[in-house]
Amino acid sequence: MTIRRLAAAIVICEGAGILGSVFTTPNIGTWYAGLVKPPFNPPNWVFAPVWTTLFLLMGIALARGWSKKVNLKWFWVQLGLNVVWSVIFFGLKQPKAAVGEILFLTAAIVLAMRDFYRKDKAVVWLMGPYLAWVSFAAVLNVSIWILN
Repeated sequence: MTIRRLAAAIVICEGAGILGSVFTTPNIGTWYAGLVKPPFNPPNWVFAPVWTTLFLLMGIALARGWSKKVNLKWFWVQLGLNVVWSVIFFGLKQPKAAVGEILFLTAAIVLAMRDFYRKDKAVVWLMGPYLAWVSFAAVLNVSIWILN
C-alpha cells in the first residue's frame, strides 16, 4: 500500500462523510433537535468525531483492498448508501424511510467485509467498528421513528 493510495482512499471516504454532513448539519439544531429521542441517544457532539474516525478506518480498509485486489463492489455500495441515509433521514426528514435504507446499508457493510475477509482478514477489524456503529444507528433510527 502506497502513501498516495492511502491518502486517496482516506480522502474519498472522508469526502463521503462530508457529503452526508451537507444534509445533516443544517438540520441538527432545528428539525433533529425537535424530535423525541430515546434515553440512549448520544449527545450531538459525539457524532462528528465518531464518524470522522469511522471514515478514516474505511479509508485504510479501502487502501488495503486496492492493494490486495479485493472486489470492492460492496464497499462502494455501502459508501454510497451511507450518504443516502443522511439524505433520507436528515435531508428529507423521513426516519421511517431511513429505517429501510439503513437495513440495506448494514447488509452492504457485511457483504463488503466478506469480500475483504477473503483476501485480507485484518480489514474486518477496520470495518468492525463501523458495522457496530451502524447497527447502533439502526436501533436509534427505529426508536426515533417509533417515538415520533
